[in-house]
Amino acid sequence: MSATDPQFHVRTLLATPLIEVRDVVCAGSCRHKGAVERASRTQLVFPYRGTYVRHVGSNDAVADASQVLFFNAGEDYRVSHPNAGGDASLSLAVDEALLREVAPAALLLSGEPLRFGQARLRIDPRAQVLVALLRHSLHEGIAEPLEGESLALTLVHRALAPRTTHAAASSQARQRLVDRAKLVLARDLARRWTLAEVAAEVGISAVYLTQSFRQVEGVPLYRYQLRLRLARALDLLRDYHDLAALGVDLGFSSHSHFTAAFQKMYGRTPSEFRQMALQR
Repeated sequence: MSATDPQFHVRTLLATPLIEVRDVVCAGSCRHKGAVERASRTQLVFPYRGTYVRHVGSNDAVADASQVLFFNAGEDYRVSHPNAGGDASLSLAVDEALLREVAPAALLLSGEPLRFGQARLRIDPRAQVLVALLRHSLHEGIAEPLEGESLALTLVHRALAPRTTHAAASSQARQRLVDRAKLVLARDLARRWTLAEVAAEVGISAVYLTQSFRQVEGVPLYRYQLRLRLARALDLLRDYHDLAALGVDLGFSSHSHFTAAFQKMYGRTPSEFRQMALQR
């Protein structure tokens, strides 16, 4: 994730002695594996728009708004963009001593510097809300540094807490299969996919896809698609005056359907969240 690459736009939203928060937007022009990159310090990266694939050795991880990815200090990786449209992520770099205090020991490798033992974790809807709230409030200059640090640490706690995460517990073959399905869904969030259509795109039976997806991701395929749509809504709330239009653009059948799904997932209506994040 090189800030000097011309296809990247990096904006530092918060920089204190303990926490740095950056908004990283990538044009996503490289469809195949890009050049080898290396993180200078361990970072937690929360994608909130679009998708990409990070390749570390033989381990591939699809990055989308349901994941936190761990970019370990000194670890080589490459990135590809199977889907067009680019991507954007919120990147958090936390003081190492503080991060060791926050992160469960089971997630960390031994030795120095601090590194995580797995490529990614699933995050829950509450963590998705915190990503959006942190980004919007810092972008708008609403959150002062102390509040920004508090929100960032709450996000880290939430993302790493065992009760809110889901780590894949299946074969690499099933993980790759499910990753292909995720890329299909993310290619067009507004499309009303059928199970048969997604299975045909992946090249397997609908039954096997359903079983594999639930085993790997811990949620049914339709629920995963809904979470991606609603996470995109969190991203776009600042850009839409007409929230009914936002719901339609994301594939919801009506404004009431969109509002009900948003409130059920996040505990607030879209207008209530926008008021909290952008207009305090």
